This record gives sequence, C-alpha cells and structure tokens, in this order.
Amino acid sequence: MKHPSNRDFFARWNEARGKALAPDRNAMPPESVRHLLSDIFVLSYDPARGYPFRVAGTRVCARLGRDLKSENFCALFEDEARSEIEDLIGVVAEESIPTVIGLTAAAQWGEIVHAELLLLPFSARVHTPMSLTGMLAFFHDGPGTIGRFGVTSWRHLHQDARFFGPRTLRKLEVVRGFMVYEGLR
Repeated sequence: MKHPSNRDFFARWNEARGKALAPDRNAMPPESVRHLLSDIFVLSYDPARGYPFRVAGTRVCARLGRDLKSENFCALFEDEARSEIEDLIGVVAEESIPTVIGLTAAAQWGEIVHAELLLLPFSARVHTPMSLTGMLAFFHDGPGTIGRFGVTSWRHLHQDARFFGPRTLRKLEVVRGFMVYEGLR
C-alpha cells in the first residue's frame, strides 16, 4: 500500500480480526477510526445491484460530487474496468482476501487524479447480508469533482496461512424444511 491512510486502516482492520479471516462489523466501531471516517465506506454485497453503498464518508462523497448512499459502486468505474472491479469485490467478500487497487480518474479541472482503493471483508454471519468496507485515498487534493475511475493495478494482500482452515457453512434459505448452505471459510 502506498497511501499512509490505507496502511493505517488496514492495520486497524488486521488488529480487529485477531485470529479470524476477517473481523465482525461490530469489532470496528467508528470511534476506532474516527480520523479516517471521511474516506471510509461500506458496501452491501449485492452483485445484482452493483454493490450499493450502505454509507460513504464525506470526503468520498465530496470528491464524487454527490451523496453515494444506495448508489451502485460499480457505476463509478469506466466500462472497461467494471467487470474487473466486480471480480475483485467478489474475491474480497467471498474469499476474505483484502485487496488494494490503484485508480486513476479525470478531474474536473483537467488533470488525471491518482487514488488508492483498499477493500476489506467483514466476516459473514448467519442470516445477515454480507458486506465489505473500504477506503478511497487520493494522493493529491484539488478543487471540484472527478469522473469515472480506471483500474491501473491491483494486489491481493495475502494473509497468514494459519488462517486458512476448513470451510464453514452459512445458512442461506429455509424452504419448508429444506435448507440451502453456502460454503465459506
């Protein structure tokens, strides 16, 4: 990770998870990352709706020129980058693998803006929709808003091998005595 804010957020996420693959959402109260909240967001893991924002920090909303709550996260990306970002979100949420992504976007004032996106999973809980968190850190501030993002690079942040044990199961649906289970780590 290049941006110091992303390194700080990752360290706090890593501490909150302890020996688990990912922390529970409740293990990261907003007070613990108060100084980073303006750049943090939470996404619903809902591929059909483009992974909508549950909440987004004020600086993220300001840089994109609007409130992002319930908005399609993938719509923030250029068409050629959209399938790649969808795949990366799937890896983060389903495999609990943190990922850092290099981004570029055209700024309103005509320059290319560079940013770093950190995507971090939350642990899955039975009967609770899956979600993930992230941080969007810009390397330079400037006036106005920015356009759609392009993906320039990405890297999975591999976790210690001791965390990869047998897969656990999560109950998805109950239909008249029939249960559907999805395998998770």
